[in-house]
Amino acid sequence: MGKNNLLDVQGTIIRVQSGLKGDFISLTDMIKAKDGDFFISDWLRNRNTVEFLGVWESVHNPSFNYGEYATIRNSAGLNNYRVSVKEWLKKTNAIGLRAMAGRYGGTYAHADIALEFGLWISAEFKVYLIKEFQRLKNQEYSALKEEWNIHRTLSKINYYIQTDAIKEFMVPKDLSSTLIQKIYADEADLLNVIIFGKTAKEWRNENPDLDGNIREHSSIEQLLILTNLESLNAEFIKMGLPQSERLILLHKTALSQMKSLLQCRSVNRIRIKEHNGIE
Repeated sequence: MGKNNLLDVQGTIIRVQSGLKGDFISLTDMIKAKDGDFFISDWLRNRNTVEFLGVWESVHNPSFNYGEYATIRNSAGLNNYRVSVKEWLKKTNAIGLRAMAGRYGGTYAHADIALEFGLWISAEFKVYLIKEFQRLKNQEYSALKEEWNIHRTLSKINYYIQTDAIKEFMVPKDLSSTLIQKIYADEADLLNVIIFGKTAKEWRNENPDLDGNIREHSSIEQLLILTNLESLNAEFIKMGLPQSERLILLHKTALSQMKSLLQCRSVNRIRIKEHNGIE
């Protein structure tokens, strides 16, 4: 179902469901702030609403039923026109609205749509809704940044585990410092190519205006896998496996771990800009 968050908009508590398909805000909760009798179906029968929903679905939903949508749009605004959220979803195969049952039940809308719905409560309500939603996103970003820094630190620690294994099992004692550094760099780039699809030098040539290195611009998923692969690569080096064999084993591990992370993570956080994923 995703992660549950709460917004407090002028004393009205509004539920937010965050998951793989974005943030969905409860219209059922929002409508409690409206003076007088007002129903979501009243909003849905308005022609401007229908046209806005149609445009949103056309951008985000390749399976949207335009035939049924056209029929609804032509009837919208007429006195005898009525359509419920469930009917809208069934007829048009829309994804921007959700009719949910159970403990967290009610009508939810994607954040893009819910913010527009806020104007139907009042202009003031919409302004405070936007402000509160932005607070939530900033809070999530701060948590993400903290987690990213933790994994970045772990990655640096595990890098030394890898270099110690290289020093002990791969570097001859009489080798020059230049060649030693090349061995370290080659092993670092082995993981860079697996995780980012390119070497550190290739990334730098493609991003001359960015500060830092390729690993400082990675996602949490990539950093977590990098941390795991550094420890695993150190063990493979101690076992005496050649780089060609380690490349195959590490690549398979990276693919498996990335698949698990993408399936298990609730993408309710605002991710740091990702570079090329594992290919």
